[in-house]
Amino acid sequence: MSQNPGVVSADWVASGFVGRLLAVVLALAISAQARAIEAPLDTLGFEGLAEQAEATARLHSVLISVDGEPVYAQVIRGPALDQPVNIKSLSKTLLAAVTGAAIDKGLLQGADQSITELLTPPAGADERVAEITVGNLLTMQAGLGRTSGPNYGEWVTSNNWVNYALTRPFVDEPGGTMLYSTGSYHILSAALTAHTGKDTLTLTRELLGDPLNIQIHPWPRDPQGIYFGGNDMRVSPLALLQIGELYRNGGLHDGRRVLSQEWINQSWQPRTRSRFTNDPYGYGWFETDLTGYTAYYGRGFGGQMLYVIPELAVTAVMISSPEPPGQPGLIQQLHGLLEKFVIPVVR
Repeated sequence: MSQNPGVVSADWVASGFVGRLLAVVLALAISAQARAIEAPLDTLGFEGLAEQAEATARLHSVLISVDGEPVYAQVIRGPALDQPVNIKSLSKTLLAAVTGAAIDKGLLQGADQSITELLTPPAGADERVAEITVGNLLTMQAGLGRTSGPNYGEWVTSNNWVNYALTRPFVDEPGGTMLYSTGSYHILSAALTAHTGKDTLTLTRELLGDPLNIQIHPWPRDPQGIYFGGNDMRVSPLALLQIGELYRNGGLHDGRRVLSQEWINQSWQPRTRSRFTNDPYGYGWFETDLTGYTAYYGRGFGGQMLYVIPELAVTAVMISSPEPPGQPGLIQQLHGLLEKFVIPVVR
């Protein structure tokens, strides 16, 4: 398939689920230039959802499917549903999927593999780095000092992001407290590249993009050319819905195995908790309760959201402005859109 930005290949259009989603785009008459949609597509009658979504200041778009059928699509402001957007830390959910696919194909041994078997730690790194596993990076339980939050600026302006992250002092043991740190996912990106000999963009296209017939656009790289692990990936809302559907369907896409059911189960197994929300966290996915239903979600700064609610067969994407400053309470507002307007109708 074509990976050129803005080009939709014939096989991408022909894919059954994607074809239905493209029909949604056409039904909404979304042009190549982003523009607001006055009348969202709504086949189930989510009364009040459109008005509340429009009133959520940073929210750009909402896309919902039930049992594999697109039932709601609204572009409020910002890019069209088939255009790539910066998904910020929702990138962690995608890189976790790529890691699982790499394990399924034998490119990695498994989540318990030490990262020092995949890449050589820099001089000056603590010997306990050898105790950090692939799984520890996925759950951000490496034990190394954080590179996010107040340390983020210094980290991304350093001349070697991988070495910076790996030489942070240990503030906990590997496998201990969840320390939200994008550096953990960047180490994972570097480890995948070093061990397979393929950059993370190529791996993501081969293991996730091509099997799902979705476009994976280039995103930023560090000074050594390693693709940013866990931040700033660029995919469309339609592509995100495909990824959510992949997980909801147990790793199958149009009858073809893309991820193992075992990896889906491992990804959604609670392994630690967010220090900010107290939500359980697995491999790239948070877990929360939405009016009595278990929901798994990935999130990115500013409100880039991917939800899967297996019991209701719901997959949802919400895209918001990624520009700082953040809006306190926005994630709860987005959860609330599902709780108040979607779940009562679907159930």
